[in-house]
Amino acid sequence: MRTCLVVDDSSVIRKVARRILEGLDFHIVEAEDGEKALEVCKRGLPDAILLDWNMPIMDGYEFLGNLRRMPGGDQPKVVFCTTENDVAHIARALHAGANEYIMKPFDKDIVTAKFQEVGLI
Repeated sequence: MRTCLVVDDSSVIRKVARRILEGLDFHIVEAEDGEKALEVCKRGLPDAILLDWNMPIMDGYEFLGNLRRMPGGDQPKVVFCTTENDVAHIARALHAGANEYIMKPFDKDIVTAKFQEVGLI
């Protein structure tokens, strides 16, 4: 079974994402900030990461830079999931190594479409 790391400081967002992704046959691991997410990745890289931008301790952008520098860190498909919708944020995320970008609020159809686009389903 494929694994998806859901990184968001909101427990509600993590719960919604978990329900959607479990319905797509993913095993879910959760982290509430980038630092905890990095610890998860050091133990074993997931197939996918649904990543919030704005979080305490370590934000999504900083986490992504650290992930991509890890051995094998280029492998997980990273989908940024945030309220930031301006072109500069999207360009910065993609330049940092994100594979896709979705806006909050999201639903099953949006997540399914983006995960299909990056080849996860």
